[in-house]
Amino acid sequence: QVQLVESGGGLVQPGGSLRLSCTASGFIVRYSTMRWYRQAPGKERELVAAITGAIGSTTYTNSVKGRFTISRDDAKNTVYLQMNSLKPDDTAVYYCNVYNEYWGQGTQVTVSS
Repeated sequence: QVQLVESGGGLVQPGGSLRLSCTASGFIVRYSTMRWYRQAPGKERELVAAITGAIGSTTYTNSVKGRFTISRDDAKNTVYLQMNSLKPDDTAVYYCNVYNEYWGQGTQVTVSS
């Protein structure tokens, strides 16, 4: 049974940092393409970052390039999203995804002074 559990969200001031975690069960993260999405109020869900299985190639949406980093810890079967230089526009619920089918429950990120 595939399960994804996100954590690490919260309230942070502009310019601050957060690290989101997505702990997986029921499959092996190392062999899967993992994706982070986000959905802000009144907006469609958008793909933020992805990391491929095996080699671990990464891709990012333009608005987060240079500020966000996706990575994984194979021993913990966990994927991370390190978010630096956060902006109010980054405020959203962040979701972890695998196989374009399974989703976590989401974690709220709020960037505000």
